Amino acid sequence: MPNIESVEHAEPCCPPLTERPLTAEEAVRTAAMFKALGDPVRLRLFSLVASHDGGEACVCDISDVGVSQPTVSHHLKKLKETGLLTSERRGTWVYYRVEPSVLAAMGHILGRVGA
Repeated sequence: MPNIESVEHAEPCCPPLTERPLTAEEAVRTAAMFKALGDPVRLRLFSLVASHDGGEACVCDISDVGVSQPTVSHHLKKLKETGLLTSERRGTWVYYRVEPSVLAAMGHILGRVGA
């Protein structure tokens, strides 16, 4: 069985921002997620994984983002810590995935304007 490093799946923790004010706890959880995406390199890595065929990308396919490999690893670690990415080691490579629940939770929190 592969070694899967899992993190808590992002659930819609919070109502849409247009529904009611966030509680202090909801704001902390939501801010951590958006703070992780506030860095251009992290946002690009997240986008590369999310848009990769099958919604999964080998680190070998996404590491050319203009920074060193240790920096890429640091940014991927931050994305995992906030629950935005999951990973699975297969042999010598690590594969990253954006769980559909993450994108759904982000969309839910932002809500639809005029809905």
